[in-house]
Amino acid sequence: MKANLQRRIGFAAWGALALLQVAWHAWLLPPARMPVGVALAIGLLPLAIPLFYWRTPARALLLAGMVSLFYFCHGVAEAWAAPSERALAGIEIALAVVVILACARLPKRRRETGSKLPAS
Repeated sequence: MKANLQRRIGFAAWGALALLQVAWHAWLLPPARMPVGVALAIGLLPLAIPLFYWRTPARALLLAGMVSLFYFCHGVAEAWAAPSERALAGIEIALAVVVILACARLPKRRRETGSKLPAS
């Protein structure tokens, strides 16, 4: 997989994670104990932090990967504690993992020069 495609997949998963927060907290299962706006602010503000680095996409994606660790933990906790939210939590876990894996750098191939054995 090329680095550019890897980065695009990461950004798509990051955006899907933001859309999932809106769908989850505003439409599918709105919170009972707090206003929807507060729940959306809590869910979306951490995802907005990497936007400060929009001029350097690699850094923005790295920061999105770090922020996604929070969403991974949130998804695991919701899947464990709220059986009615398990499907949404599973989607959140999967998207967070995709963002985190998109931050991994691809190994660069070394150029082969001459003999493969070291000179003695």
